[in-house]
Amino acid sequence: MPYHSHHNHKQCISQALHQADRLCHQHGQKLTPIRKKILELVWQSHKPIKAYDLLAMLDKDDGASAPPTVYRALDFLLDQRLVHKIESLNSFVGCPHPGDEHQCQFFVCNTCHNVTEMCHDELSQVITASCQKNGYRVESMILEIHGQCPECLG
Repeated sequence: MPYHSHHNHKQCISQALHQADRLCHQHGQKLTPIRKKILELVWQSHKPIKAYDLLAMLDKDDGASAPPTVYRALDFLLDQRLVHKIESLNSFVGCPHPGDEHQCQFFVCNTCHNVTEMCHDELSQVITASCQKNGYRVESMILEIHGQCPECLG
């Protein structure tokens, strides 16, 4: 989700953390303090953020974090559908509709690196049907479209 100046950032982060707590509780999962902190840092950035950037932020806070800790937390957040991985940037973004089973497309701005998540079921269905027609079984679909966002286009 791109950051806009009219956006209430604190409310956005608070809402994401509240939804994460609720979803984890519903699924019998534990949102540990480190998982919650990683999720909070992902949402604070409002841009795709790399695991090692998260590690640096954690080190600034407590100085005791290690890469496996961050990667395990990110794996958990991915499994719970609380974040998405932007493969082309090797970065993570918060999911604006966490917990929902959905196939989304990501518009990645090559200038400012903002990522906008769009969910078009029809597009996903066309791609899945085409794959099946050609003998492929879809196990995961991550569609990233690179270009320029409206703000960078001016």
